Amino acid sequence: MAAEDRLRTYRGKRDFGRTREPSGRAARAGADEPRFVVQIHDARRMHFDFRLQVDDVLKSWSVPKGPSGDPADKRLAVPTEDHPLDYEDFEGVIPAGEYGGGTVIVWDNGTYEPLSHDRRGRAVDFAESLAHGHATFRLHGTKLHGEYALTRFRGGPDEEEAWLLVRKGPARPAGHGTPDPRRARSVRTGRTLAQVAAAAGEE
Repeated sequence: MAAEDRLRTYRGKRDFGRTREPSGRAARAGADEPRFVVQIHDARRMHFDFRLQVDDVLKSWSVPKGPSGDPADKRLAVPTEDHPLDYEDFEGVIPAGEYGGGTVIVWDNGTYEPLSHDRRGRAVDFAESLAHGHATFRLHGTKLHGEYALTRFRGGPDEEEAWLLVRKGPARPAGHGTPDPRRARSVRTGRTLAQVAAAAGEE
């Protein structure tokens, strides 16, 4: 499926005459490894958005409590619509009344390695792994490092789909844990949610 089709839901929910969110563009030139981004979104409910580049879009999940470096933490991850690749860089204020209205910062980003294998240990296509409901990957971010897994645990024809985002392997004793979202700073600009909101109000 082409990105134009994958982004139909994303674009249908937004008025790009009001919001500064990107409408979408082509893949990054020369990008050898797929990208990931974790954004903090102070919307109607504060949450983290976890996004993985799969082909020409960012597959996206809303993670209320954010990713954790502790393998004992099983974090709920609710799928949302596919986002364009340039959403990785989006930071700002979505206007009130628009879908997802509120402030967004880029908490972490980087590249990831797909690690999914079949029962015989052979590497399988990452998009196919997600379609089957379980995918593993290694993050190479500024704050998040190491192996994680996304596993679908609910999603029948009459129920909302839900996944778990879990850190694999040993906990990182000196690693970054899930931050206090109000105090967390952007990996791109060093700003907090409040600082981004204040700057938008001065424009």
